Amino acid sequence: MGYGSYSYEAHQAITTARSVLPAQQVFTQRAIHPLMDPLGVQFRESRDSAEHPNTTSIVFALDVSGSMGNIPEQIARKEMPTFMKALLDAGVTDPQVLFMALQDCAGGVSPLQVGQFETTAELMDQWLTRCWIMGGGASEFESYDLAFYFAANHTKLDCLEKRGKKGYLFMTGDEPCYDQLKAHWVKEFVGDKLPQNVPLKEVIADCARLYHSFYLVPDPARGQRVARFWRHFLGEQTIVLGSPEDTCHVAAGVVALSEGRVKDLATVGEKLAAGGLPITRVNRVLNAMKPWAETLNKA
Repeated sequence: MGYGSYSYEAHQAITTARSVLPAQQVFTQRAIHPLMDPLGVQFRESRDSAEHPNTTSIVFALDVSGSMGNIPEQIARKEMPTFMKALLDAGVTDPQVLFMALQDCAGGVSPLQVGQFETTAELMDQWLTRCWIMGGGASEFESYDLAFYFAANHTKLDCLEKRGKKGYLFMTGDEPCYDQLKAHWVKEFVGDKLPQNVPLKEVIADCARLYHSFYLVPDPARGQRVARFWRHFLGEQTIVLGSPEDTCHVAAGVVALSEGRVKDLATVGEKLAAGGLPITRVNRVLNAMKPWAETLNKA
């Protein structure tokens, strides 16, 4: 997947047109969309094409449980065009984006939804708005491990296979994860037969073969609850945002800095400001990114 060209103007028009619509008219699914059901899916592929010869593969795995339901809604209404624009303005080559939606396997109903890698505004938006914003919650955990597992075992990336460059996985959330990926849940919801449960540390390490993985906590209050847990597994690639509305700008800055398209954090700020982001939000984005950027000596 991933054919066609991205148009910021087209994407902005889509999101502006529905900015005043209630959420139930944007996200119309009341059950998993059949095309987003991961059961039996062999691979989701991010491939180069004549239009996009140097793809950069990006996965957004969005927690759609009750406490996080506003995040995908916000992205659909407003933020996704700014993410793509920020990437392109910073010189990131041919980004292709896949959306996942996740919640708790213990609920027994569609804990993972998976789109396709896309480049055009219309198709990215189509997959995002096919997400079933489920709400609720079955336990104190969410099944982030199943999303890591699917990305590690059921995606193929030309950026990695052809150029030795990993993709990027951004997971939003505000809960801890189960300490083991349960084999019976993998069988039930993805269709793979595992001989035994897999420790979360191994699941994340397996995903790291393909992706630079980041866990984005929406705000400092949630960060107080969950950042320590995720830093045990991901270190400073656990990023606590100043506000949920910064999700896409932080992700764009991470990719641009990691890819060497900007030299340091200050240059990220210059790019965001030049793109029209208010200086207060620029500073908030940079503050969230700083602990991670310091690990690259680019703060």
